[in-house]
Amino acid sequence: MSLTRAAAEAAAPPDTDRRRWAVLAVVLFAAVLDLLDATITNIAAPTIAADLRGGESLVQWLGASYALSMGVLLVVGGRLGDRYGRRRLFLTGLTGFTLASVACGLAFDPASVICFRLLQGAFGALVIPQGFGILGAVFPPKEIGKAFGVFAPCLGLSAISGPVLAGLLIDSFGWRSMFLINIALGGLAIVLAARLLPRDTGDRTVTLDGPGSALLAATMLGLLHGLIDGAAHGWTRGPVLSLAAGAAFFGLFCLRQRRAAAPLVEPSLLRNRGFTSGLILGLVFYAAVAGLLFVLSLYLQDGLHRSPTGASLGLAPVAAGIVVASIAAHRLKARLGRTLILVGLLLTLAGTLALLALVQATTPTAWTLLVPVFVTGLGLGTCFGTIYEITLGDIAPGESGSASGALSAVSQLANSIGAAAVTTVYFRTSSATADAVGRSLALVAAAVLVCCALVRLLPRAAQPRHHQA
Repeated sequence: MSLTRAAAEAAAPPDTDRRRWAVLAVVLFAAVLDLLDATITNIAAPTIAADLRGGESLVQWLGASYALSMGVLLVVGGRLGDRYGRRRLFLTGLTGFTLASVACGLAFDPASVICFRLLQGAFGALVIPQGFGILGAVFPPKEIGKAFGVFAPCLGLSAISGPVLAGLLIDSFGWRSMFLINIALGGLAIVLAARLLPRDTGDRTVTLDGPGSALLAATMLGLLHGLIDGAAHGWTRGPVLSLAAGAAFFGLFCLRQRRAAAPLVEPSLLRNRGFTSGLILGLVFYAAVAGLLFVLSLYLQDGLHRSPTGASLGLAPVAAGIVVASIAAHRLKARLGRTLILVGLLLTLAGTLALLALVQATTPTAWTLLVPVFVTGLGLGTCFGTIYEITLGDIAPGESGSASGALSAVSQLANSIGAAAVTTVYFRTSSATADAVGRSLALVAAAVLVCCALVRLLPRAAQPRHHQA
């Protein structure tokens, strides 16, 4: 060993590499908390709605409210971290998220639980973008791909255990325990983050597009309120006007992005055919997935009369398929490029159509549902992550921050749109549950077919890892 190298190693902290992976564990822990609270209402919604006497509209708003505030504020949260420091915003978001979880567990009526879910999503939007920024600062370029590669299987495993845990908690202690458990989980995450995350000061010259954020929020509120109110009370003048207002606000948002000094979405990105195609494909795909999983949970509980635990176990093969396919997709992305997305979409379509055929032909059992639900999970796992990596394939390096933020926000907004749209079909169909879930699955299949048509417009392959970094 040379004298220079020995001196360098002596000067370097002995646990640098170990600390790096500890930081990854904290960021991943926070991401898992977000995923759990985003998806637990898929299992808990019928129980919460019955206890608080909220009806169908509460079932829809429980998931949509969280995803709405998360999606609208995700890009803003990233900018706030750039301005005031990622560590500070991460801790602020975790603390607020934990307190909002407690408030959800103590909610006393439908309005209060929806408001607290909105707060949960808003504070979650402060946490998630900081985590990715912190990892980019802590890991060297040659290791960042390995760090991000841990996310898909870990989140897939949490997607398996989370709903099962939620079902067990509901059946054993009631639905409030799902939120109150975050006192322990969130408290642990706060302690670890305060101890391990690196300090940074931020850059006070970073600016925020407040009007653009407000217009985006108004767009989503108009669209979601129209969909959910129309499903609950019929398509009267109110829901139609709400949808029209949402569309008008979206037009104003697009104009604002062209003129703003610091737009949420760089206008040059919207002129990139590959990126805009991926943005639309991601919106439609994630909306379809959110609607599919929500309707399956409702069907398992309302149609097949399973307990929350039974429903969560019925959905576990989806998450198992996601884990298996995510690992395989990570190895196949470089070789297959956008073709891998088409493979995932076709698997998702096959699983959805098989479920549709089963539901229409007979009353399914746990064993007959297992294979199509697992195949659907394989399709989802193949597409998750791959869609966005390919979408970013031909953007300029200077656009990567805005592009990543836009894609992350779209995936969250798609969750709220999809849950609202597909459950609108579910609740407005005849009282026969098989007919309701059949029409909902048909809508999901149609959305996946639209995604298949968009694949050829995507970039052929993802950027090399070193270029993304």
